[in-house]
Amino acid sequence: MTRSPKAEAEGPKLSKYLCFAVYSANLAFGRAYKPILDAVGLTYTQYIAMVALSEQDEQTVSELGEKLFLESNTLTPILKKLEQTGKISRTRDPADERQVRVSLTAAGRRLLKNDLGRALVESCGLGDEFSAVQTNVVRLRDNLLRNTRGKQDET
Repeated sequence: MTRSPKAEAEGPKLSKYLCFAVYSANLAFGRAYKPILDAVGLTYTQYIAMVALSEQDEQTVSELGEKLFLESNTLTPILKKLEQTGKISRTRDPADERQVRVSLTAAGRRLLKNDLGRALVESCGLGDEFSAVQTNVVRLRDNLLRNTRGKQDET
């Protein structure tokens, strides 16, 4: 079934949706990262978990999940795999056995020294605008989170 020219002119255009632009950019990032991360045996989620751990050792799983916007039931299998491959260590917090603390191992730190994302900065083609775009996307995300938190609790 084809749409009439008038319906096409009046209907919503996918190209006008900011949410789709961000979503499709995320997919493009995934495709760009895939060969780089495949070469070192990581998924994108494993990689960003390691980057977040490089900022601070001994994070709890819940602290790490908050940084990555992941629930612990999603994050735990990712961390188990990273532990099995020797990139992180997971230990019970001696002060609170319910908490698991996560740190990079020496092997994990060596892997991150290669700055796997550097090539993608150039691939973005943003030049001097890169930092401003990153800052604005973070602001967009934070605004959306702030403005939807109360509304989600109401449903």
